[in-house]
Amino acid sequence: MIEIDATRGPHPLGMSPAKFLREYWQKRPLLIRNAFPGYESPLQPEDLAGLACEDGVLARLIEHDKANDRWRVRSGPIAEDVFPALPHHDWTLLVQDMDKWDADIRALLAHFSFLPRWRIDDVMISFAATGGSVGAHVDQYDVFLLQAQGHRRWQIDAGNNPPLDFRPDVELKLLREFTPSHDWVLGPGDMLYLPPGVPHHGVAEDPCLTFSVGMRAPSAAELLGDFVDALAADAPEELRFGDADLVPAKDAHEIDAAAMTRVVEALNLLRMNDADKLGDWFGSFITTYRTAVEPAADEAPRPRIEIEWDLAHGASLLRHPWSRMAWRKAAKGARLYAGGRVLSLPARDASRLAAAGSIDGTLYDSLSQAGRDAVFELLEAGHYRLDLHDDA
Repeated sequence: MIEIDATRGPHPLGMSPAKFLREYWQKRPLLIRNAFPGYESPLQPEDLAGLACEDGVLARLIEHDKANDRWRVRSGPIAEDVFPALPHHDWTLLVQDMDKWDADIRALLAHFSFLPRWRIDDVMISFAATGGSVGAHVDQYDVFLLQAQGHRRWQIDAGNNPPLDFRPDVELKLLREFTPSHDWVLGPGDMLYLPPGVPHHGVAEDPCLTFSVGMRAPSAAELLGDFVDALAADAPEELRFGDADLVPAKDAHEIDAAAMTRVVEALNLLRMNDADKLGDWFGSFITTYRTAVEPAADEAPRPRIEIEWDLAHGASLLRHPWSRMAWRKAAKGARLYAGGRVLSLPARDASRLAAAGSIDGTLYDSLSQAGRDAVFELLEAGHYRLDLHDDA
C-alpha cells in the first residue's frame, strides 16, 4: 500500500505513528490523502515573497525556460522589483526555516512529535506559479510534503535502483533520467512522505503553496569532519607518534608495516571510548545550526534578581526561534545541549527545558538550582528573551 486516506484516522499519518515508523519510515513512500482535512494556509504567497526580500533569510527563486529547457537560480535576498516582472507561470520561490520566522508554521511541528525533535531540520515553504517546478531531483533525507494551497502534481520513481546521475548543464542537481512509477495531484491537506533517495518531481497545476517538513540527516563526511575536529581539539600536545621499539631500517625510504601499526595505535589513543564524551560531542554537533542566523545576547542584560521578580509577576522567557535544544541521560544526571553548548543538569530539568518554548514563573520555580543557573546562562547567550507581556 502506497496511498491511504486519513480522513477517519486519529492521526495525520492515517495510521499509528508506530505502524508508520515500522512499515514506511526510511523504507517506502506514502501518499496520505486528507492528512489535514480542510487545511488553510496561515501564510499567503505575498507574505513569502516579502520575507524573501529580507537579509538573513535563506531564499531561492527558480525559473524554468521550458522552450529551451534552461534553468535560472537566484538566491536571496530577492530585490522587491523582481516579483512584479515575473511571468504568471514556470517559476518557484523557496524559503527555508519558515518555522523560525512564523509561529503558526512552527505550530505545525507538533503533529510530528513522534519523531525526535532534533531530527527535524526545518519547514521550507515553496510558492509555485502555474507550471512552476524545481525539476526532477532526489533528496538524501526524509521529507513530508504538505499541500497547503492550490494543487501540485507529484511524480515519483519508487522502483529499485533508479538512475541517479545528474545533468551537467544546470546549476541545480537535476536528474539526467526520470521515469515516474506513480503520478498524483495533491490538494490542500494532502501530504506525501518520501524517504531518502526517492526521485521525485513536483509541478504546480495552479498557483500553489507546499510546506516541506525536512529532516536533518548529516552526511558521513559531515559527521566525521566534526568528530575529528573535536578529537583534535581535545588531544594533548604530548600525545605524538612514537617508535620506542624501532629497529635498524632495511630500507631508509620505506614506510614499513611496523610503522603503520604504530600509526594505528596512535590514532586509537584518540578514540572517544567515554560514552559521555561521545554524547557531548554529538549533542553539541546536532544542536548547532549551519545558518546565518544565531541567537544573540542583549547588549544590556538586566540583573538576574530583576528578571526573577518579573517571572514571579507574570513575565516569561521566550526561546529564540533558532535555539535548537536536546538532552541526554549521562552517567551522572543529564546533559542539556543548546546551540552547541553543554550543560550538566538533573534529568528532570534537562527534559523540561529542552521541550519548553517558553519559561514562566511556575516552570522556573520547579527547576533545581542548577536548572535555574542554566536558564540564566542560556539567557545571557541569547537563547531566551524576556517577555513582559506589555510590549506594544
